Amino acid sequence: MTAPTEQKKLTQQQAIAVERDLAKFANTMDSLVRIPFTKQGVGADAALSTIPFAGDIAGFILTLYAFKKAREVGVPQHKLKGVVKLAIMDMLVGFVPIVGTLFDVFIRPSRKTLEIVHEHIREEYQVHSDIHVVHPFLHESLEQKQKTSVFWRNPIVSWIWLRIPDLLGIAVLLLLVVALWAGLSFLWQFYQSFQAH
Repeated sequence: MTAPTEQKKLTQQQAIAVERDLAKFANTMDSLVRIPFTKQGVGADAALSTIPFAGDIAGFILTLYAFKKAREVGVPQHKLKGVVKLAIMDMLVGFVPIVGTLFDVFIRPSRKTLEIVHEHIREEYQVHSDIHVVHPFLHESLEQKQKTSVFWRNPIVSWIWLRIPDLLGIAVLLLLVVALWAGLSFLWQFYQSFQAH
């Protein structure tokens, strides 16, 4: 009998790529559409749970992908036991109509697995940035652009690209403030003209 082979350790870049893939998956499964003014989102897992039984089983099978990615970066099995139990509970509670769908919105096993992987990568691979997890689709796109163009390797350009959602959010908030100010100014002028008559 041969001894079990030690899992080959990934490079830091490979670990980041695996975690980014898991972040994209977790976003799709658990928080594809954000609930405004909250950190809570709704994803494919909640949508699947609206299909009685089959949707919950499909959601569980898809969640197994998150565990596979966690094992790729070397997360020990004992660290994953809690989220495996959570995924099973998510599937079983999902069999109960309405309650199961609501449960899926708040109990997000793929997102919890991502948190465990992120902690593991910080410790094991000394990766202290989390931008590849926060904006995984933009990060992957930037990485591809940087391979072919010096322009995208510029740190300022990279910083702006990775923070497009945040910058757009600030712009929308500023537009709302301006619109609110203009609306209140109009109402005040209307009130003043009404008082003059």
